[in-house]
Amino acid sequence: MSHMVCTSHSPLMYCYARAPARWDDIERVFAERRAAVAAFDPELVIMFGSDHFNGFFLQNMPAFSVGLAAEGVDDIGGFSGTLRVPDALAAECIDYLRAHDLDPGASYRMRIDHAFTQTITRMLGGLDAVPLIPLFINCITPPFVPFRRSRMLGEAIGHWVAALGKRVLLLASGGMSHHPEHYYPVYGTGPEDVTAWQLTGGTDPKSMTEQQWLKRLDVMHRDGARMILRGERTRVDMRLNPEVDQRFLETLVNGALEEFDLWQPAQVVASAGVGFMELHTWLAATAAHVAAGGSRPVVDIYTEAEELGIALGVIHGDAVRA
Repeated sequence: MSHMVCTSHSPLMYCYARAPARWDDIERVFAERRAAVAAFDPELVIMFGSDHFNGFFLQNMPAFSVGLAAEGVDDIGGFSGTLRVPDALAAECIDYLRAHDLDPGASYRMRIDHAFTQTITRMLGGLDAVPLIPLFINCITPPFVPFRRSRMLGEAIGHWVAALGKRVLLLASGGMSHHPEHYYPVYGTGPEDVTAWQLTGGTDPKSMTEQQWLKRLDVMHRDGARMILRGERTRVDMRLNPEVDQRFLETLVNGALEEFDLWQPAQVVASAGVGFMELHTWLAATAAHVAAGGSRPVVDIYTEAEELGIALGVIHGDAVRA
């Protein structure tokens, strides 16, 4: 039996220069979802998330990776700490996926940033509150994962979940339309020490250190929040695109998940920003939830939260198919 929650994330939720117009609605929805999760009382969480060059680097960038142990990185908008990963179950999940024609990596020391930890903390109250298996999807850098593969990954996870006989919470974090290339430049286009960090995570002598990288992100996001307030970064710069967002939500809600097989990553990035690619996590979670016998998702909120640098959404799916 599964319950599902998919949310947007943003470092600016913790350092905005001005609250978005619908901030009270945003906080109310997060509180309602957290209460529903508590009522569901999950025995296991499977979390679909991405990364922002804090745990995964271009010297070896997997399409998918399952964590058998994981630590949160103290990046801006994120939370540090050790996750309670049930390693035997995580290994079983990997075996199941590989037996069903999917080939995730296995990480015995996964490092996760705000793309995981922000939503985990908001929904569960802490990184170690519930046994949790983190499942990484590469969403920020080409070559991108085809949407079809993330759908297939989710479906396989859902079939595995259905056979577990546990109350499983499926979490996903990312999107909606936004374009954080200012902070995370296309590989090879940033300063030399940033490029070296993106490639190696600090082992290259030309790379900045982890402390310098995290400081850079902190300063740039706080500056970015003020730039938005001053009108120096606009919704056009951020590639906020409600038309593409709504098409994505309508396709999820209608249950036509195979339609995403035709979506082209390069076209999506051009129209709705590279941050939109984080919605691979929502697609995988929804496919898993439906395959496990859960309901189609319901949209709790959608808003262009310019002050947060993103278009923000939250959806959920109940345990019993509608």
